[in-house]
Amino acid sequence: MNKRHKAIKLIWLVAPLVSLACGLYIVLNASAPLLPAAVFTESTNSTANKLVSTSPQIGENRLYIPQININVAIVTGDNLQVLEKGAWHRHPENGNPSDGGNFVLSAHRFTMGWTPQQTRQKSPFYNIDKLNSGDKIYVDWNGQRYEYEVTHRYSVDRTAIQIENRTSEAKMTLYSCDLRGEKAGREVIEATIVNKTF
Repeated sequence: MNKRHKAIKLIWLVAPLVSLACGLYIVLNASAPLLPAAVFTESTNSTANKLVSTSPQIGENRLYIPQININVAIVTGDNLQVLEKGAWHRHPENGNPSDGGNFVLSAHRFTMGWTPQQTRQKSPFYNIDKLNSGDKIYVDWNGQRYEYEVTHRYSVDRTAIQIENRTSEAKMTLYSCDLRGEKAGREVIEATIVNKTF
């Protein structure tokens, strides 16, 4: 058998193995937000533990949702790039925890990263549809910790910008795209403030 035939035989042997490995990697990476946090060396209670073990820091605004293991920075800005850094505080003039109004946060539902851990970090609101009435949400805001309770969960069309309007009552609105994509609409969570804990 000459060298050319050996090379072709080797390619036919290696190519399926490489394809299988690539396919498994893509499936694992794409399904990373569905897998238990413990698979990625985080404790399943890491968000709850962080809440208990730390107190709010001035200048570090964060969103915690223990039920779906969310622990992300709250960021402001005027373009979609801020979504890469955490939960985007949309229209700060419409509300925040200390001043009342409609405190609106949005975040990516699903964004693929280079590794499963990166995919999880880039997809903080992947499981937003798993929240139910009565679930707790915590916000560290300017050195204070605020506790919210989920009151409503619903879907809207992507053009339903009224969910971001200022309100007379103090509330939080979280939203992200439907898992089928932006054109399919948005998942919305509303919560009311129940306690300022620090």
